[in-house]
Amino acid sequence: MEHGWCLRANALCARRLPFRCFATVSRLGDGVFWYVLMGVLVALDGLDGLRASLHLAATGFVALLLYKRLKRWTRRPRPSARDLRIRAWVAPLDEFSFPSGHTLHAVAFSVVAVAHYPALAWLLVPFTASVAVSRVVLGLHYPSDVLAATGIGGVLAAASLWLARAIELAPQ
Repeated sequence: MEHGWCLRANALCARRLPFRCFATVSRLGDGVFWYVLMGVLVALDGLDGLRASLHLAATGFVALLLYKRLKRWTRRPRPSARDLRIRAWVAPLDEFSFPSGHTLHAVAFSVVAVAHYPALAWLLVPFTASVAVSRVVLGLHYPSDVLAATGIGGVLAAASLWLARAIELAPQ
């Protein structure tokens, strides 16, 4: 069933405007958007912004280790490698599909950032959803890769927030 979704979604990029939009969102999700966000938080909110940015960076580091390990373990081929009708509209960062690292990072970063700055939800929620959709549309992931990454990123962010609160409440 999800193979059909991949085919239909992938066909959207045959048009110039959808391709440019999804490719741009995906590229921003490579890290550029998150690095700029961290810099802006520090610039606008000083020490509190630095604290939030360090929290984001630590969460991102753990997310990177986790998703790389999962990709090596599952070794699921990308949709474009399984079906020649599905085109990878942008070059993949690695060989395997499960889970979507872009989505995992976007969810984890968004949950942590919104916990620190709830007013950012209006920006981060649509951006994160766009990153997730872009990975399927661009032929790089199955919907299940994105859904699993959403769950993993959410659990990782929740654990990160719990740990941050536990450390802050610890006697000094």
